[in-house]
Amino acid sequence: MHALLLTHGTRGDVQPFLALARALADAGHTATVAGPRSYAALAADHAVAYHPVDDGPNALMDDPAMKGVMETGLRGLRGAAHTVSLLREITPLMRRVYADMAATVDLGADLVVHIPGMPGAHIAERLAVPAVPVALQPSWVPTRAFPAPGVPWPERAPGALNPLTYRLAALALRGQRGVAEDLRRELGLAPRPGRHDPLLRPDGAPATVLHAFSRHLLPAGAHYPPQVRTTGFWFAPPDTGWEPPAELEAFLAAGEPPVFVGFSSLPTLDPAATGRVVTAAVRRAGVRAIVAAGRGGIDAAEADGDVLLIDRAPHERLFPRCSAVVHHAGAGTTGAAAAAGRPQVVCPFWGDQPFWAARVHDAGVAPAPLSGRRLTEDGLAAALTEALTGPGTAARAADLGERVRAEGGAREAVRVLEEVALPGPAG
Repeated sequence: MHALLLTHGTRGDVQPFLALARALADAGHTATVAGPRSYAALAADHAVAYHPVDDGPNALMDDPAMKGVMETGLRGLRGAAHTVSLLREITPLMRRVYADMAATVDLGADLVVHIPGMPGAHIAERLAVPAVPVALQPSWVPTRAFPAPGVPWPERAPGALNPLTYRLAALALRGQRGVAEDLRRELGLAPRPGRHDPLLRPDGAPATVLHAFSRHLLPAGAHYPPQVRTTGFWFAPPDTGWEPPAELEAFLAAGEPPVFVGFSSLPTLDPAATGRVVTAAVRRAGVRAIVAAGRGGIDAAEADGDVLLIDRAPHERLFPRCSAVVHHAGAGTTGAAAAAGRPQVVCPFWGDQPFWAARVHDAGVAPAPLSGRRLTEDGLAAALTEALTGPGTAARAADLGERVRAEGGAREAVRVLEEVALPGPAG
């Protein structure tokens, strides 16, 4: 079986697909991942065949307009205005992404696995093979248990209205319909009902959907139809070729396990100010810290002694050596921190991050979430102290880690894909 895996976005959107490609290879299959050109080197590090496409909306991360997005978190009236503006900018950028994705038809495949924002269903239809959409957060398949993560919605709204929020989430793809129609014409595909719904097969039946996250972090009552398979987070095998730089190894060995602080690819409004807040808070909490600058979200360049600034390091290798993980509550980082079995301090900014932040808090492995956009020394210091000394927090985190690791998400996803692409004889 050869699988074509289509994804786009930040590292958190790409890395799970690299993990799936590795799991497919371990099971004797082959895979090609198509994703942003800027992550080609990451794919090479994972020894995964990679088809680079235009970086598209990723280029907006360094756009001054993102300052407004960070200020509002896309919530409220100003957030709604920023959302509309952002969608207008994204559409022409997605045209280049779709054009590059169209070339993957020439690679051939036995099935196409894709995030909903990619043209996987159209490409699969052209190849006459199954398409399997992947949800990296539970924002696509409706449930009454909770509103769609990432959709601004009143916290006390009746649960009966929750399914409506999933329709609102789907509207985010509506702006790409013109781009998708152009792609379909290029691929020689005729119009048909439901062609823009990634959750439907061409015959109108429900598609198999992979939920690439842990059922242990879902709210109670999140019952899904049988075609939706919640596999667990997709983790790549530990990067055994990575060795901590000498400075990092010396810091880890110099005292008690430090806390990790990092916000991944997210730019903050003032990286230097964020660095000062983080440095002051960890010292006030009486802990050592490793601070990951990421894409410029935290600048702790003046820190020394009990605070070490790094660019980045593999989460699966570093988190188990830390006492707690402070992060932005992106799905991938949340999964890595949960799998490491460490207490967490969550500082969500926008999108689905408040959902994951609430989930780890409700699981008893993190204090109440802090606002990543309005982080304070007092708040972070208090949260660190609570995470590290709260009764039962460490034990609950360790238990959650065991359960998340036991799911084997990427391996389970391979089993589902084998069912879809290689069905056994009937009866």
